[in-house]
Amino acid sequence: MARQLDEQIVGRYPVGQRLRVLDVGMGQGTQALRLARAGHQVTGLEQDSRMVAAAREALSAEPEGIRERMRIVEGDGRDTGVHFLPGSFDVVLCHGVLMYVEEPDPLLAGLARMLAPGGLLSLLVRNADALAMRPGLAGDWAGALGAFDTTAYRNRLGLDVRADRLSTLTATLAGIGAPLQAWYGVRVFTDTAADDTEAPADVEALLACEERAGRTDPYRGVAALLHLCGVRG
Repeated sequence: MARQLDEQIVGRYPVGQRLRVLDVGMGQGTQALRLARAGHQVTGLEQDSRMVAAAREALSAEPEGIRERMRIVEGDGRDTGVHFLPGSFDVVLCHGVLMYVEEPDPLLAGLARMLAPGGLLSLLVRNADALAMRPGLAGDWAGALGAFDTTAYRNRLGLDVRADRLSTLTATLAGIGAPLQAWYGVRVFTDTAADDTEAPADVEALLACEERAGRTDPYRGVAALLHLCGVRG
């Protein structure tokens, strides 16, 4: 996904331009730190105090120049308007968040308002059109049958959450003034791997296959996750 995001950034902005990035639901700050290391001015917004603590600890180990480029704010992603002015960011990330939000449209509208004209909105969501893939590949036929006509699922943490359909999000992004420009599949071949699976010796070949499948039909349509990129008009 990082490669996909970088592709979209490079395609929209001059090389070397320092961008204003907002990472909503940044978790432990993996993407935020990566972008700060790349020279961008990054703000991370996270409501889980444990994740905030982990992100701050990770940031404290970085060189001073990177620490100065990253700000961490503890707060709810649905309250971006409380923390920031409209149009304050060139890039807004919201990765792995929508599945925990029962009504995502207000959140998405708030994220779009944070974007400057021409700004990039990057979403990573669970693919509701592929919910039957994981149980089906595991031989759980009852689970697969039940997954075809729903957007609800239980994640690996045991939480009951929700997924999104590409068609629905495409319409939503158009409605909030950040129409879809590109989309990718994420975890096409590797979704059934256990969380503690070690990286194989040929990990670069694996990544090349995932990257190719993530941008190629019909493979990307059955990916576990979808990476959607909208651009503010």
